[in-house]
Amino acid sequence: MKKIFYLLMIISLASCKKTPTPPPCTNCPPEVDLNNINVSILIDLSDRIDPATNPNPTMEYFQRDIEYIKAIEKGFLNHIKSKKIITYDDQMQVFFNPEPSDPKMNEFTKDLKISFDKNTQRNYFDLVDKKYSELPLNIYQSAIKDGKYVGSDIWEFFRNKVKDYCIKSDQRNILFILTDGYMYHDDSKFSQENKTSYLTSKLIKSNNLTTTDFKDIIEKNKFGFVKANDNLNNLEVIVLGINPEKGNPFEEAVIKEYWENWFKEMKIKNYQIKSADLPSNLEPIILKVISGK
Repeated sequence: MKKIFYLLMIISLASCKKTPTPPPCTNCPPEVDLNNINVSILIDLSDRIDPATNPNPTMEYFQRDIEYIKAIEKGFLNHIKSKKIITYDDQMQVFFNPEPSDPKMNEFTKDLKISFDKNTQRNYFDLVDKKYSELPLNIYQSAIKDGKYVGSDIWEFFRNKVKDYCIKSDQRNILFILTDGYMYHDDSKFSQENKTSYLTSKLIKSNNLTTTDFKDIIEKNKFGFVKANDNLNNLEVIVLGINPEKGNPFEEAVIKEYWENWFKEMKIKNYQIKSADLPSNLEPIILKVISGK
């Protein structure tokens, strides 16, 4: 009996030993904090912003862009103010592709690159607000005055820059693109079978995408943008300012179809594509996107 008792005691003590703690993970991916945001704004400075080429008596398109940017900044600051200072780890920046010829643009973008951390002073909010109230207008005025509209190389930006510039592995990444929806630049103009790195009104017409069955035509012929990147599932994209040329009642829908299919192919799950509406109509949408509600 004693032998059995001692045996049971040994088994009992052995079972009470603590499970050893596993060593810390050294190669694990960082956790994403959805409350920390990384906001980027990509501006298409092609001739779509030229008041002489594309006038709009209600509100010029460059003025709409400026108001969109102000709404983005407003949503960003609202987000920061909703957090405790110790949790600040957020940033916002502006990009062009290609860069305009005016060397001042580099200074503008440098000033518009802002970040908040736990050491941020309270008066920094006013400084940011001042920058985003003044500098966007300077950017558009400079581009319009220069008059050398070189097109928008959005495809190349997604191919070579979006991961480095707009995506942080431990944050919620949001990219706003201000464009009319057309894409064109000589340096990135090419095609692979029926897909292209560009989209123009002329291409839409030549592909016969001018009737109600344009979706069937796109699917059958595999029209669309050439895939520029892959696995962009940690990037949210909001396109603002779609502005089709007149003459084709389906032009806007075709443009949106191209963009939607492109985003899906690059594994972008969260995206919105909005027309060049008045800023007062788009501001609530912008604020909602940034708040994540």
